Amino acid sequence: MDKKKLVKLAKKDFEKAWTMTSQTLHKPHHDDEYPRIHLKTGKSHMLYDTVAQLRQAYMNLGFDEAVNPVFIEEEHIYKQFGPEAPAVLDRCFYTAGLPRPDIGIGMDKIEKIEKMGVDLDDARIDGLKEVFRGYKKGDVSGDDLVLEVSQALNVKNNMGLRILEKIFPEIRELTPIAHKTTLRSHMTSGWFITLQNIHNKRQLPIKLFSIDRCFRREQREDASHLTTYHSASCVIVDDEISLDMGKAVSESLLEYFGFEKFKFTPDEKKSKYYIAGTQTEVYGYHPKLKEWVEVATFGMYSPIALAKYGIDKDVMNLGVGVERIAMLLYNQTDVREMVYPQTYGKWKLSDRDLATMLRINYYPATHEGQHLMNDIVTAFKEHGDTPSPCEFTAFEGEFLGKDIEVKVVEPEKGTKLLGPAAWNTVYINQGDIIGVPTKDVTDENALNALENGISTQITYMDGICADAAYKIEEMVVSGAGEVTLRVPISRSISDINLRLEDVALNYITSKNKAIDVRGPVFCTITCTLKE
Repeated sequence: MDKKKLVKLAKKDFEKAWTMTSQTLHKPHHDDEYPRIHLKTGKSHMLYDTVAQLRQAYMNLGFDEAVNPVFIEEEHIYKQFGPEAPAVLDRCFYTAGLPRPDIGIGMDKIEKIEKMGVDLDDARIDGLKEVFRGYKKGDVSGDDLVLEVSQALNVKNNMGLRILEKIFPEIRELTPIAHKTTLRSHMTSGWFITLQNIHNKRQLPIKLFSIDRCFRREQREDASHLTTYHSASCVIVDDEISLDMGKAVSESLLEYFGFEKFKFTPDEKKSKYYIAGTQTEVYGYHPKLKEWVEVATFGMYSPIALAKYGIDKDVMNLGVGVERIAMLLYNQTDVREMVYPQTYGKWKLSDRDLATMLRINYYPATHEGQHLMNDIVTAFKEHGDTPSPCEFTAFEGEFLGKDIEVKVVEPEKGTKLLGPAAWNTVYINQGDIIGVPTKDVTDENALNALENGISTQITYMDGICADAAYKIEEMVVSGAGEVTLRVPISRSISDINLRLEDVALNYITSKNKAIDVRGPVFCTITCTLKE
């Protein structure tokens, strides 16, 4: 319908024009029909949602955000933890690096390089030696070694790589050497270093928070332990601070998350970087959880440890485990599943997800082919219950520049043009894919799918007629004279020209779900090229 003509008509007869506006709508491509199209929003991770909430909660209390060092030299652990440092270091990850070896270039290696087809002269050999000297000194990085070797020998990068692999195995056989640097296992280790640099450069009180990863060498990862976790930690620095400040901060911070009541209990751990008797566990009562849970720890930094960093002020430190809070807020029971759902979580695809992955397989590529598909569907709808033998013309005329005639037929006696399952609609229910009849539904699974499942809006005939139109397009383009499509009985989705994406098929198979689109279709479509 020409929209301009419709606008002119509206000036004369608005009601008629308004009724005809429906003719301006175009049937979208099958892949652009609901429920194949699904405008899903991206999902954030519950752990980082919790981080965001903790950041906001700290800033609401007037804390400034800081980033603490991640790499902690071993000496800091001894400064902070005193005699218990060895036990703490046992749970720390040490960093290590590959040594930079002296790589010699003797005559044997020069001969091997030449046997690989590389022309060597004194200049190229000296260039290669210079590259290895630079690598030893650290002027040439490991990332650039292949490139530098290739340029020195005037060869391509792949040849330079082969030379390093075959002629200089000492590079491949290097063994990492441990350093005295550890990965931060407690946020406290970073706070001492940070406060050493700012305690006398800012107006008191200093209020800082930091939310970042810590790393701990656990014996194993399980439902409550990970080797890396997030600490949401804060410090307050002032000339004088009482332990009550820790109670007030923890209360205000955790009220943000819905906790209502609090208990403060001496912590039996008694870390040496705290003043004796100040390390305190915080328990909160949450009305949704209906129980008391441990949610934080706070204490006063020991003046002995602070003095080693030149800090002569009081420091209160509070730490909250982000994963712990997230598990409570989101009712999670296994920290591995919560943090790494892609690895430990249960694979779950909703019926709505599966509905986007079931599509018609062969679909007409041209607009003419799509109109032909609709004509075939219309013919079957009009004559599907006609007793056989029978035949009807679905289309006759020019198609892609050729004259064709398309018929829907049933030559056998005593049946109908279509079988009883032809107009079954495909539903998805609890992961099962089920063909549901249009009427007289008696099967329990089909009834359940009809009442509780999601309709894909695809009938068996939608898939079959799309396949017929597609094959007719192929027939005309290839110059063939005729084509016949016969579908007697549907046993699988491929019989009715449907395709399930691999992800969905893997899911259905792994969950022992069913695909049941069985049924008698008895559909025949013919097309002949007219002379």
